[in-house]
Amino acid sequence: MNAIVEIAGKQFSIEKDAQIKVPKLNEEPGKKINFDKVLMLTKSGETKLGSPYLDNATFNAEILSHGRDKKVVVFKMKRRKGYQKKQGHKQEYTLIKILDLKVSSKKTTTAKKTATAKKTATAKKTATAKKTATAKKTAVTKKTAVTKKTTK
Repeated sequence: MNAIVEIAGKQFSIEKDAQIKVPKLNEEPGKKINFDKVLMLTKSGETKLGSPYLDNATFNAEILSHGRDKKVVVFKMKRRKGYQKKQGHKQEYTLIKILDLKVSSKKTTTAKKTATAKKTATAKKTATAKKTATAKKTAVTKKTAVTKKTTK
């Protein structure tokens, strides 16, 4: 089973027992953490896509260690001007091990209910806003018609 997940704003392809380097997480080594941002899941040839995330998929990982990557060199130069600037930094990372991927078969009906409730509430708001806008327009046209008749 493979998955594409989002960890600390970046996307990674994972599978069970894989070790990956992710941007630094503020947790101690040895701690087990749970993630729920699964974008895509492939299991025995069947692929499930989320929009943007799968509702019933999670994965657990264990933090193995923290470290700093190789130095990234940043070189800036403007030709014919004598301007050269060399900088760099070492990016911090966390090494994690994927323990397991879980997919629950429960369907979240509460999420669907709240989504439909939000849609109907916004539809009602827009309908009332349209009604008030048309009422204001008709009131303004009536006032202008009355003032035109009195000025003649």
